[in-house]
Amino acid sequence: MAAVEQPRSDPSREPRHCDVLVVGGGINGTGIARDLAGRGWRVVLCERDDLAAQTSSASTKLIHGGLRYLEHGEFALVRKALQEREQLLRSAPHIMWPLSFVMPHDAAMRPAWMIRAGLFLYDHLARRDWLPGSHGVDLRRHPAGVPLQPRLTRGFVYSDGWVDDARLVVLAAIDARERGATVLTRCACTRAQRHAAGWCVTLQRAGEAAVEWQARALVNAAGPWAASFLRDTVVSAHGEALATRQLRLVKGSHIVVPRLFDHTHAYLFQNPDRRIVFAIPYERDFTLIGTTDVELHGDPGDAIASEAEIAYLCEQVSRYFARPVVPGDVRWSYAGVRPLLDEADGDEASAVTRDYLLETHADGAPLLTVWGGKITTFRKLAEEAAGAIGRLLGDERAAWTASAVLPGGYLSAWTGMPPSTPAEDFERFVKAIERRHAWLPTPLALRLARAYGTRATDWLGEARCLDDLGLEIAPGLHEAELAHLQRDEWAVTADDALWRRSKLGLHLDARQRAGVSDWFAARTGA
Repeated sequence: MAAVEQPRSDPSREPRHCDVLVVGGGINGTGIARDLAGRGWRVVLCERDDLAAQTSSASTKLIHGGLRYLEHGEFALVRKALQEREQLLRSAPHIMWPLSFVMPHDAAMRPAWMIRAGLFLYDHLARRDWLPGSHGVDLRRHPAGVPLQPRLTRGFVYSDGWVDDARLVVLAAIDARERGATVLTRCACTRAQRHAAGWCVTLQRAGEAAVEWQARALVNAAGPWAASFLRDTVVSAHGEALATRQLRLVKGSHIVVPRLFDHTHAYLFQNPDRRIVFAIPYERDFTLIGTTDVELHGDPGDAIASEAEIAYLCEQVSRYFARPVVPGDVRWSYAGVRPLLDEADGDEASAVTRDYLLETHADGAPLLTVWGGKITTFRKLAEEAAGAIGRLLGDERAAWTASAVLPGGYLSAWTGMPPSTPAEDFERFVKAIERRHAWLPTPLALRLARAYGTRATDWLGEARCLDDLGLEIAPGLHEAELAHLQRDEWAVTADDALWRRSKLGLHLDARQRAGVSDWFAARTGA
C-alpha cells in the first residue's frame, strides 16, 4: 500500500515566539521595547501606522519639568521630569539641546513674587549640573524685548530643553532593533488572546496574511487608544474587564508661522484664562506657537487644529508681540492628543495630571498597560515598565538606560575630545563633520549633523561630492538620504520622510514634495 503523504505545514502560519510583545510605536512603546531588548528579552514591537505617527510627533517638543504644573501642586511630577532633563539632553545632543525661555511679566496675570517663588522651586527641585538657573531681565535692554510690546519692560529667564520628538522615537526604535528587538511598522494587532501561560497575538499588515505570535507577556502602549485596545482587541482568559482606567483625551494644537524674532530664546506667555502659550524658534525660518487644551470626544486619529484654536493661539501671542499674528500667517498646523489619566472629574483640561501610571494584570499571562505619560519622562517610564515585566516573568534584570546614549549621540567619542556640555559637544561635532566632508554645503552639513549625529557618516559612506549622493530629489535632499530612511528608518511614504523623520516639508513647495512622493511610490508602491 502506498504511503499517504502528510500535508506539509505552512511555516508562515506557524506561531512565532517572543518574550514580550509591545503594542504601540510612540515614545512609550519604543522606549519600553528598547529597555527590554537591552535587558536581553526577546521583544516584538508592532505599530499599526508609522512610528510616532500620532501624539509623539505632535508635541510642543520640549524636554522640561513643566513649570506651570507647580501651580497645580504637581511637585512629584515636576521633580521626576527635572531629574530626567539633563540626563536626556546628554543622551542625544544632536536631536536635543538646551533652550532658554523668557517669561515677560504681566502684572495682571501673576504677581512677580509668585513667579520668583515658582522659578526658585524649579531651579532646586532636582540637581542641575550645567543648565543655568533662572534670573530676572530688563526687557528694555535684552534682545528678547525687541519684538515685544513696549509696555513689557520686565521678565524672567529660565532653562529647559528642546527635542525633535519624532526623531527621538525613531532613535529609540533603532536602538531597540540593534539590541535584538523586532520592530514591525504598519502592522496592526487585531487580536490578543490571553491564556494561563501566555498570549496568542494576531498581527496583520495590509495586503498580507495574518501572522500569529506567542508571547509570554503583553505591553499595551497604545497611547490614546490604550483603553479601546483593552476593550476591543484583548480577549481575557476568564472574561474579566481589563480596562479599569478612563483616559481623558485632550487635544493640543500648534501653529507654525514665519519667524517672529531673530534671537535664540523662546517665550512663555501667560494668558488671561490662566493657561500659557509658548513661542519657540523653529526650523530656522519659523516660529512654533502652542498649545491648546481642548477635550476630544471623537477618534484621536482624526484630530486637527480647529479654526477656533488657531484664532486663540494668534490672539494670545498678539497680546505680547508688537506685530500681531493672524491666522493668515499660519504656514502649518498640527494637533496631538494627550492621553491623560482621568482622576479629577470636572477639572479644566489644563489642570489634569501629566503623570503616568503603569498598571499590571498578573491573573494569567502578564499584561502591562501604560496610562498617560510625557516625553520628558519616557526613559524613566520605560525603566519602570521593564522592571515590572521582569518581575511578572520571574526574572528581574538590571536596568541600564540611565547613562546610555541613543544612536548617533556619541559625539565626543567621534570627535576625540573629552565630553563637555551637550551644546559644546555638538558644536565640536559639526566642525568635525565640516572638516571630514568639506564638500557638503554648510546648511546641509548642519542639518545632517542634527538629524543623524554620528550615524550620518554611515550613509554618507565614501562620497566625495554631492553627485555621489545620487539625484537631488528635492532641494538639499538626495537619493542616498532617502534610501537610508527607507532602508534603516522604516520610512515608506513621503510624509514619513518630510514630516516625521525631518520637517523638510515646511521648506518645500507642493511640486517638490510631490517629487519625494514619486520617489517613494517608484520604490515601495506607497
